[in-house]
Amino acid sequence: MSHASLDTIAALATPVGTSAIAVVRASGPECAELARAIFGETPLPRMAHHADYRDRAGAVVDDVLVTFFAGPKSYTGEDTLEISSHGNPFIAQKILEDLLARGCRAAEAGEFTRRAFLSGRMDLSQAEAVMDLIHARSKRALAAANQQLRGSLGRHLGVLTDELLGVLARVEAYIDFPDEDLPAEDRRIVARGVERVAAGTERLLATQHYGELLRDGIKTVIVGEPNAGKSSLLNQLVGRERALVSPEPGTTRDFIEERVILGPHCLRLIDTAGLNPSPAPLEKLGMEKTLERAAEADLFLLVLDATRPHPELPKELVERLSAENALVVFNKIDLGGDQLDIEQYIEGKEVVRISARTGEGVDSLISAVVERAEAFRRDQGDEVIAINARHAAALGRAQECLKAAGANLGVAGPVELLASDLRGALDALGEIGGKIDNERMLDHLFATFCIGK
Repeated sequence: MSHASLDTIAALATPVGTSAIAVVRASGPECAELARAIFGETPLPRMAHHADYRDRAGAVVDDVLVTFFAGPKSYTGEDTLEISSHGNPFIAQKILEDLLARGCRAAEAGEFTRRAFLSGRMDLSQAEAVMDLIHARSKRALAAANQQLRGSLGRHLGVLTDELLGVLARVEAYIDFPDEDLPAEDRRIVARGVERVAAGTERLLATQHYGELLRDGIKTVIVGEPNAGKSSLLNQLVGRERALVSPEPGTTRDFIEERVILGPHCLRLIDTAGLNPSPAPLEKLGMEKTLERAAEADLFLLVLDATRPHPELPKELVERLSAENALVVFNKIDLGGDQLDIEQYIEGKEVVRISARTGEGVDSLISAVVERAEAFRRDQGDEVIAINARHAAALGRAQECLKAAGANLGVAGPVELLASDLRGALDALGEIGGKIDNERMLDHLFATFCIGK
């Protein structure tokens, strides 16, 4: 159903500042009339036209390219104008001011995408994907955002919703017949349906952490003893002298964070203070921050000095290291060291030998890090689903309702309560896309059962 707005909005669609071009966008019912008033005619839809932009006084502001999109075949679903001018901020501002003087309203944050949602051009999860696409920091994040923009999450939710609607239709058929309980055979069918929806919901929920990693970067903490070469490694991975490096142990007293793209992934590299068994007071504060960062880490790079015996690391750190989330980085191989008495830290973990000073072995380390990063991905068939916190909250509510429905089925409870639980799950799933069509419920009901039974 279309929810066309009564007013026409306008805004600058490109960042403020000097550039090759600037784009001013307008959307709403007055766009065709605006085009006629400014350019003398309404351009043919979906074709770029070169014309002079004349303000209300008839003065030429700039020569521009103007494209008219007739609704509903536009981004917002409404008539839309896109005006591309030279990228002088003064010109773009003059065009925007003229549009506002002609009766347009300044668009609110996200209002174009909001109108696209309200007009049915996209669901809420696709609208959220627009922002994910804009802010994507890596190839994987870009791919996931593109898939969600094209409805991947909506398709998975559609399968679950259709299953749930069929289950609910079977239950609803008995509500108008108080003397009839849900037969045992129907309870078994409903139970199997609830289990399938619950399993699908759980699979989607399992992608939340991967979604966080795509949006924020994989939190990768570099840990080790003082002077093991942690800051030198950070500099190698970042590609510049981001951290101070000194032969003196304990140079890093606080943590340093830097984002870096490794392969198709974005990593939040965190260089931490060295873990000294006998720290000075200031070093101790740095170590406390190191352990705080370690508690939140997704991936560890444990840097060990190849020229020295293995260090004593804090128990709480060692317990967090596993073959899945940690790489042991044997540094300073250029100095000829090859200490092998580090079995307590390896325990099946992959060991990469490098020289952070010369760069030797760093490519192998990057390959190993990328491989670990790939393991965070949770496939959903051919698509990558990476839900956000809002989706997860709605899926969590759906899970609770499905759990309650399962409990009701186990004790053969009233069909009214069962239907209420199923409707709660349906509403929760509907929140993710921003809608749930009750007409679909009626379609299932009448297509599946004979009410006159």
